[in-house]
Amino acid sequence: MKRRDLFTSFVCTDTRPAVSSKGSEYFTNALLRTHENKQVRFYDDLIKDKHVIIHLMYANCEGICPATTANLRRLQEALKDRIGRDIFMYSITLQPEQDSPQDLKIYAAVHGVKPGWLFLTGQPADLRFIRYRLGFYDPDPTVDGQKSTHTGAVRIGNDVYERIRQCRATGAGSD
Repeated sequence: MKRRDLFTSFVCTDTRPAVSSKGSEYFTNALLRTHENKQVRFYDDLIKDKHVIIHLMYANCEGICPATTANLRRLQEALKDRIGRDIFMYSITLQPEQDSPQDLKIYAAVHGVKPGWLFLTGQPADLRFIRYRLGFYDPDPTVDGQKSTHTGAVRIGNDVYERIRQCRATGAGSD
């Protein structure tokens, strides 16, 4: 499957009845802060009834994060005005103690990110829980939580159909 097809195949336009989502009880409604310094609730504001692409990252990374961000930036360009309307992109810091909304705003600007893609920070315990619920702990929780072993994987999700898939944002193929 082509990478673009992979990213867009989860968007469903048919009118089948919605499956009940696990909702905020599963994902959490933790308060996060965007790179625009706006407060949002993880489930209600970011996930509920949406098609999402979620990337966990370090704003101060010399490893895989810049390459992952560059590939996601190309995806944002390819999907144009669908980002922020039909598909929502979120990058969540793995170092909330160091990555303030201002740091994330600078990171987004340096990488040429356009509107519709949010960079998020929050309380460390909340972000660890979100990371766990999105499956970034599989199979070993230490792998994606360290800069030196960070995988650069992203999650593609559709809340309505309770689907979350993983794919690499760098290299060929999918995980």
